Amino acid sequence: MVDKVSLDDINKACSVLYKDPDVIQTPLLCNVQGMFPMLDQDIDLYLKLENMQTTGSFKIRGVTNQMEHLPQEVREGTKEAVTLSAGNYGKAFAYCMSKKELKGLVLMPHTAPDDRVEMIKSFGLEAEKVPSSDIQEHVDAYVAKGYTLLHSFDDASLIAGYGSIASEILKKVPNPDVVAVCCGGAGLVAGVATGLKLSGCKDCRVYAVEPTGAPTLYESFKAGHAVKIPSVKSVATGLMPPYTGQLPYDLCKKYVEEVLLVSDDEMVQSMKILYDRGLKVEPAGSAAFTALLQGRIKNVKGKKVVIVITGGNITPPELAKLIG
Repeated sequence: MVDKVSLDDINKACSVLYKDPDVIQTPLLCNVQGMFPMLDQDIDLYLKLENMQTTGSFKIRGVTNQMEHLPQEVREGTKEAVTLSAGNYGKAFAYCMSKKELKGLVLMPHTAPDDRVEMIKSFGLEAEKVPSSDIQEHVDAYVAKGYTLLHSFDDASLIAGYGSIASEILKKVPNPDVVAVCCGGAGLVAGVATGLKLSGCKDCRVYAVEPTGAPTLYESFKAGHAVKIPSVKSVATGLMPPYTGQLPYDLCKKYVEEVLLVSDDEMVQSMKILYDRGLKVEPAGSAAFTALLQGRIKNVKGKKVVIVITGGNITPPELAKLIG
């Protein structure tokens, strides 16, 4: 299945994205190891700030390209779309669908904050909370009723859209040694890793970083196939998919070096450090930086290391509760 996302697909997605005023080429902070004195300074550190992206996360990239490939029945409004999301994908999905004046339903895990549900409804879409372990069954039930599934991570056009991040990284860092990416459903890291490797970065080590309480890709790598985890729990609600998608798994298995795990407490600590440096980052968005901070990424001395900060969708009260 890995041939379902090619470099040509990613380049075409870039053309789609950069014509859309809602997608920005986010800042890449260069040589910023000095911002973090707790790190070994013999490292060349870059931060890709997707927390500054429209709708507050990288998701708009994938969704914008997904909208370009909408099934005809959804585009014409004869069928409604259904998807699953803990928040950030749902927000981008609702935003893009509302711009097209289309209806849809976002099924959300019961752990999703209520304000995320209301935010999606504010765009004119439906949102419904269901038990996390049963979310796919609810999706399947709506598909059986006649809804069209637009998947939130297991989708080739979505992954190609995320590959645009790799293209932007390579404009400023032509030969990165290490790239670390926060991982939920694995669509993002699959897109970034595919973009990097197919662009010729054969020796670049790409790491996926997951919470210890939601290690779906980690367990998939151990099992040798995409798996479902019955119960997931983390402060990083955006990194808690019920399973790893087949296409993201196939791409990650081919292009990702290793899956690293970080704890909730470690992510909160990283959030505070990033906040103290002027960056508002949600727990899920801090995972990759956490892996670097905690020394989980090996052999970084003297290397060009790119960390993708994936999202900043956190309210002031939520932030204050977590970091004080």
